[in-house]
Amino acid sequence: MSWENIIGQQQQIGVLQKALATGRLAHAYLFTGPDGSGKESVAFEIASLLNCRNSGDNNLAGSCGICHDCRLVSSFMHPNVEYLFPVESALLDPGDSAKKENKKFTEAKERYDALLEKKKQNPYFAPAMERSMGILTEQIITLQHKALFMPNEGSKKIFIISQAERLHPSAANKLLKLLEEPPAHVMFILVSSRPETLLPTIRSRCQMVRFSRVTSQELRLWLKINRPGIVDPELSFIVSFSRGNLRLAWELLNNRSENPSETATIVLRNQALDYLRAVLTPSAFHNAIISCEHNAKNLSRGDLTLFLAALLLFFQDANHRRINPDFQELNNPDISDAVNRFAKNFPNTDFFQISTITEDAIRAIERNANPLLVMASFTAQIKSLLQKV
Repeated sequence: MSWENIIGQQQQIGVLQKALATGRLAHAYLFTGPDGSGKESVAFEIASLLNCRNSGDNNLAGSCGICHDCRLVSSFMHPNVEYLFPVESALLDPGDSAKKENKKFTEAKERYDALLEKKKQNPYFAPAMERSMGILTEQIITLQHKALFMPNEGSKKIFIISQAERLHPSAANKLLKLLEEPPAHVMFILVSSRPETLLPTIRSRCQMVRFSRVTSQELRLWLKINRPGIVDPELSFIVSFSRGNLRLAWELLNNRSENPSETATIVLRNQALDYLRAVLTPSAFHNAIISCEHNAKNLSRGDLTLFLAALLLFFQDANHRRINPDFQELNNPDISDAVNRFAKNFPNTDFFQISTITEDAIRAIERNANPLLVMASFTAQIKSLLQKV
């Protein structure tokens, strides 16, 4: 990845480029901002740039992405770059041959490797093992040991700590000691979407860089330049569905079909609208219940989030067309007739309340709530609200 591949964040990149050019990089940074805003991709670009063999003094262009060191960074194997995220304690017990043959360790290692592989495929994905208690003390102790040694080549070791708000209290205290007396050859980059939960003493020892959610215009422009084969309606779908979340946008890009009319996003959108039609048809409400159960059991959490997001975007379109029949910037321009019919048939619907419960359902799914319970509650609430016309 180079600076050109970073989506948005031009002001933040400019600050970091200036620090690189003048040799005034801080010893510790705290990258904050919404999930999926690209914080970690910028952290890895700095790590690549500081180790890249072909970048020279050209910090404006960024890393080359193809040299041996850049490839090692992108595969999480560079000796100068450490990447921490919440893992299971089973991976951190003192290792020996007997332990490594242990089934518990082996299964945990497989889950860890699967998360790293997903991170390689999606640079905006923030990995965390489900059974983890956070970033553990043993992980920071390992960093302390590695900080004692000079980098093999280059001038810096870079320690990237993902989801720093999940530092275990004892781990946070040990990290604080490292930050209080930082080795000159080590740079820390803490990444967090909830910096207020970090120890104030940790925050005070880091230079904060605040990232913002990527705008629709920035994402659309980047897609047009770097993915010219993606056109409307698929282009609008990716931009609208992701709502500035680059992790989600990247997943949509990777799930594309050769036929734009059959992309995963559009298939899920159409599936969501079929569900909505069943909810609205009194004689077919049992079909909505069956659909609710089927989707909860068979869709992944990511797809279920997309399913609900499709409904949210449809409700937004209907509300826009109800207020202004000539409104043109629809999320779903290819089904404007369906949007118009819905807006006409439900002129007094409280779209604000419907959008609120839809967003609540999305957040619940993202926070690992039971999908069937979430969808059952959502179905009942939607049915009730759409009857109040």
